[in-house]
Amino acid sequence: MALLALAGCANDPAPQEQMRLTQQAVEQARAVGADAQLEEMQQAERKLTRAQKNFGEEDYKRARIFAEQAELDARLAEAKLLNQKSQRQLDELTTQINRLRTQLGELP
Repeated sequence: MALLALAGCANDPAPQEQMRLTQQAVEQARAVGADAQLEEMQQAERKLTRAQKNFGEEDYKRARIFAEQAELDARLAEAKLLNQKSQRQLDELTTQINRLRTQLGELP
């Protein structure tokens, strides 16, 4: 039974492409301003570190799983941050529009 378990691990190819995609997603999230203040970014970085550790230990199945999770966490962090920025811009525009409406209403 132990041999079957080892054979199953040996069949998992090294997730090099997934590791690359994950690293790219984390870097992209950082580039737009996602940092450790976002819980999703913390999770992404922890899982990427774990994936790299598993990759180095040739536990490719776990490396792939953690890398996939880290990629999704990084993409979620990026989306949340971009959503927050968009909401702030929308709020600013709404304030400006309301100010203009008030000014136009005051015209004779």
